[in-house]
Amino acid sequence: MNLKLSNRHEWVIQSEIRNMSIECGRIGGINLSQGVCDLEVPELVRMGAKSAIDKGINSYTRYDGIDELRAAIAKKHKVFTGRDVNPETEIVVSAGATGALYCACLALLNPGDEAIVFEPYYGYHISTLIATQAVPVYVRMNPPKWMFSKEDLEAVVTERTKGIIVCTPSNPSGKVFSREELDMIAGFAERYNLFVFTDEIYEHFVYDGREHISPVTLPGMRDRTITISGLSKTFSITGWRIGYSICDAKWSQAIGYFNDLVYVCAPAPLQMGVARGLKELKPGYYQKISEEYRGKRNMICDALNKAGLKPYIPQGAYYVLADISGLPGESCKERAMYLLHKTGIACVPGEAFYHDDSGEGLARFCFAKDNAVLDKACQKLEELRT
Repeated sequence: MNLKLSNRHEWVIQSEIRNMSIECGRIGGINLSQGVCDLEVPELVRMGAKSAIDKGINSYTRYDGIDELRAAIAKKHKVFTGRDVNPETEIVVSAGATGALYCACLALLNPGDEAIVFEPYYGYHISTLIATQAVPVYVRMNPPKWMFSKEDLEAVVTERTKGIIVCTPSNPSGKVFSREELDMIAGFAERYNLFVFTDEIYEHFVYDGREHISPVTLPGMRDRTITISGLSKTFSITGWRIGYSICDAKWSQAIGYFNDLVYVCAPAPLQMGVARGLKELKPGYYQKISEEYRGKRNMICDALNKAGLKPYIPQGAYYVLADISGLPGESCKERAMYLLHKTGIACVPGEAFYHDDSGEGLARFCFAKDNAVLDKACQKLEELRT
């Protein structure tokens, strides 16, 4: 038999994040690897989805999302950025932020086009570029504050560069890009005529008085920015797969058509649940997220310090990178497995966030957990030093 897999299968491999979740499940450990929120979904969101199911809202929607949700997204965007967007022509609801990015790359990047990615990166950004036959190139951010320079950007740009991905607050480092850094990126993108794809899924997870700045709000960025976000993290509904892109109408239609081809539409009743949450939850809800998760961040970082695993304190998002180089093992994967079997705590080896061996001494821990679960995880981590 001469049947075989397509060459395309080599472009996408099982993520190390999911691999560690599987290993954690095998031993019944505490999963601090995958960004799976186990916090309660807001009642308004749950009841909105339930009501939609009870009313029979279970059919296909418009390929770019139901009217109520697009209008609610536009209103929220206005509240938090001050920008007006047209919900009829500039918003595409997709299957999570990952789906939104995939459709945007399909619509705007040609095979062979290069896109700049800041490193450490979120692996699905890389997989998405490769799956659309674009080429990722890397700009290294250096700890502890994950800094980069204008010279770093200039060093990687070529005539094939067509885009740049900005994830702020960042997964996995928790970096919140400053206004000065975003101004630098905006000037760079304008100078070389680049699309700017943003991943702002953690926009409400910012700590210590920092501010999330949406890159599209900066001068010269409106026409070239594809703003991508969603409600997976904000409403603790990672499995619902409701995300969206916001961009100029000249880009959004093609993005929407690819969304129709790949996903048809996001789940109808779940769109209704999210729309209700966006419409009825007060602004204080989002502020509370920041305050609540800052406490969780402090818990996990304190435990990592006590365990001798130095954390790089995140400015935002709900992950922390920590130094696990002192654990037994010849590689970061072996060290992560040692930690899992020694304490029952699953993390993600740092190799998942770099294109070379620069992540060998690191691991990522997720702290989007109920406080009782997180407290138990912290106790187990601290036992490394006893």
